[in-house]
Amino acid sequence: MAWPPVLGKANKDKAYRWSREDYSHKRRFVEIWTFFLLFMFTLWRDSKAWSYPGGMTEPKRIARRRAQAIWIRESLLELGPTFIKLGQLFSTRADIIPGEYVEELTKLQDKVPAFSYEKVERIIEQDLGKPIATLFKTFDPVPLAAASLGQVHKAYLHSGEEVVVKVQRAGLRRLFGIDLDIAKGIARYFQNHPDWGRGKDWMGIYDECCKILYEEIDYLSEGRNADTFRRNFRDENWVQVPRVYWRYTSPRVLTLEYMPGIKISHYEALEAAGLDRKELANLGAKAYLHQLLTDGFFHADPHPGNIAVNPDGSLIFYDFGMMGRVKNDVREKMMQLFFGIAQKNANKVVTSLIELEALSPMDDMGPVRRSIQYMLDHFMDQPFENQSVADITDDLYEIAYDQPFRFPATFTFVMRAFSTLEGVGKGLDPDFNFMEVAKPFAMQIMTNGNSSDRSSFLDELGRQAAQVSSTALGLPGRIDDTIEKLERGDLRIRVRSTETDRAIRRLSSMHLATNYALLIGAFTLSATILLVNNYVWLALVVALVATVLAVTLIRLLMRVDRFDRMS
Repeated sequence: MAWPPVLGKANKDKAYRWSREDYSHKRRFVEIWTFFLLFMFTLWRDSKAWSYPGGMTEPKRIARRRAQAIWIRESLLELGPTFIKLGQLFSTRADIIPGEYVEELTKLQDKVPAFSYEKVERIIEQDLGKPIATLFKTFDPVPLAAASLGQVHKAYLHSGEEVVVKVQRAGLRRLFGIDLDIAKGIARYFQNHPDWGRGKDWMGIYDECCKILYEEIDYLSEGRNADTFRRNFRDENWVQVPRVYWRYTSPRVLTLEYMPGIKISHYEALEAAGLDRKELANLGAKAYLHQLLTDGFFHADPHPGNIAVNPDGSLIFYDFGMMGRVKNDVREKMMQLFFGIAQKNANKVVTSLIELEALSPMDDMGPVRRSIQYMLDHFMDQPFENQSVADITDDLYEIAYDQPFRFPATFTFVMRAFSTLEGVGKGLDPDFNFMEVAKPFAMQIMTNGNSSDRSSFLDELGRQAAQVSSTALGLPGRIDDTIEKLERGDLRIRVRSTETDRAIRRLSSMHLATNYALLIGAFTLSATILLVNNYVWLALVVALVATVLAVTLIRLLMRVDRFDRMS
């Protein structure tokens, strides 16, 4: 059975069903829930050994998940803008979805056929109050690029300035409203699921996605983001940001300065322009670290299509619809997290993650603490500059996958941006290492902004002394708190005995077997009485039930016997 279906080649020249303005709630409900039910069916089927010819093996399961991931990506493209964007957001959530899905969702291309020039004219006139001919000296009817949310046209103002005009698809906000209302039911299903809902805040993730999606289709918000980003780099001549023309901007129309450049992943063109690829790789990392650690306002989607290079070697950033913010108090908590990581202190790391709301507190944090300690011991043995962001991120998400982590959007955006920039940097310079570029910034954080001429030995000695004194002073309070918890009965001691667990499981199985035996006896006796009284067909039905119970009993006894031999 070839399932899930692979839709074949990229759908470049087809008309999508969602590419219209008269969206029907009922039709969208059927389309979305059909996809979801098919997805649930494949998950159920793939968990059954009988669905694998020749038996279930791990390589077969991985191959099946990869095929399913391709189908998911193609299906999201068919479902339209809302689900294309949701797929792109979930490509950052390796903590809650399998790696095969993440790998495929990162390939989700947001390139679809353009909508007609007549629609462009109507939207611009509705939002700006004047026809295109009045607003612009010239306006190219053929778009430079088209995506699911909108498309970009080149134009000239009457003042002679060259601009690009970003126009949103008609009816997009209505489509978002319908789709997200339906998706809420799916999120609620996952939240209430006994397995998938445990330790995961699906409704919180849903609310976060809604907030991000509605911000991305508000072009006034994107314009403000672009202005803020440009101000943050006003003293750096190696970063350029297109200027916003507010007179020609509305919630669905965004007019920006035309600022062409060489795409940062067009390596041959960069070399032909005489640009230093190694220097560009370092500038890209430096720009992002500046955004994150200095400004607390960063580009959440720095893929190669959103970064270009001027002939003079400066970087140009585009597309400010998806931005991340790191508040001052969060940056302070992140510093404490860095301290804990540097000290290989799993307790401090766990506390910091809980304060950052990236980890749900539980009664027994032992397994989580041990997982974090393993990661610290595994990675911190390597020199800082030799570590890979992508490897650390992959291992972090692998540890988090079955643990009560709940990474907020800001955290996942940061990790994805780091990994993306590391990939861009290695494309420009095979010897590029993001950690090496980040080392000076990390050292600045670790010393909490102390000047470089201070003795590192004295800094470390002072920090350790402060830590020891803090621990010593807090010890009586901690002892008192522990005693108080014992008195209240809030402190629980868990003792686990393997032999006791095995005996309890065996006792439970034998109790179940006894119940089966009693039922078999009762049904057999009933069948005999019915047969004696000439109720042949009814007797056969009762006997069949007794046979099924007998088979179940035999399988149960065999499983108990096999468990005893393995023990």
